Amino acid sequence: MSVKLDHGDGDLPENHEINVTPFIDVMLVLLIIFMVAAPLATVDVPVDLPVSTVERQPKPDTPLYLTLKGDLSFVLRDTPVNREALAKALDEATAGKKDERIFLRADKTVPYGELMQAMNVLRTAGYLKVALVGLEQ
Repeated sequence: MSVKLDHGDGDLPENHEINVTPFIDVMLVLLIIFMVAAPLATVDVPVDLPVSTVERQPKPDTPLYLTLKGDLSFVLRDTPVNREALAKALDEATAGKKDERIFLRADKTVPYGELMQAMNVLRTAGYLKVALVGLEQ
């Protein structure tokens, strides 16, 4: 008994479907890269932030974080700064742009009076756009 495998002219039919397997592989690799890189892009100064119920606001690509730690010392981005040298360090970090928003992070053990003094230092330095940073509830 024989079977005929040839069905005519020998041309293969055109396949109009896209193979999406390579696209899925690329997307999974990118997902893993972003999952690893995202925690590395955050600020590494340990501070215990209070919780807030306010909606999340969009932040700029490179925010300028000023941290007031529990021992009342200042950290600008990742560099410790004296209270007396804070205005000069802010001017260097912002290239003299006084309208740039400063993201103020303070440990929840910091007394309210110390936080207000920090904001007064920012105000006397000419930085009036201050955003307080907190954790989401």
